[in-house]
Amino acid sequence: MQVQPLIAVTNVETSSRWYQKLLGAISGHGGAEYEQLLDEHGKLVLQLHHWDAHDHPHLGKPSIRPYGNGVLLWFHFDNFTAALKRAQALDAEVLQGPLFNPNAGHHELWLRDPDGYVVVLAGQDQL
Repeated sequence: MQVQPLIAVTNVETSSRWYQKLLGAISGHGGAEYEQLLDEHGKLVLQLHHWDAHDHPHLGKPSIRPYGNGVLLWFHFDNFTAALKRAQALDAEVLQGPLFNPNAGHHELWLRDPDGYVVVLAGQDQL
C-alpha cells in the first residue's frame, strides 16, 4: 500500500512552491488545478487540488474553516535539521516547536501551510 494524500487548496501553484521548498520535493505534474509533489526518488508524497477545479463534491467546501480539521499532514525526515531550516526560511506560522517528543523519540515542528492546514515535520537526528 502507498499513501497518496490529497488536499484542496486555494492556489495550487502557490501551495506547490511552498511545499516544494518545505519538503525538498519536486513537481511531478504542475498546473493551476492539480499538482503531484514527489520526493527525490520520484515517489508521490502529496497531491494538491484546486477547490473549484472539476466537480468533486467530496473535497469539502472552501467556505468551511479550518481546512483539514482533525487531520495532520505529517512528514518524517531522515534529516530533520535540513527540514527545519527549510521551514524557517519560509517564515511559516509555527504552532509548536521545534521540540523533542519523548513519547515518539523524535523532534517535531508544527506549523501551518498557506491555506491553514496543520503540517508536522518530524525526525530523529539531533538539532
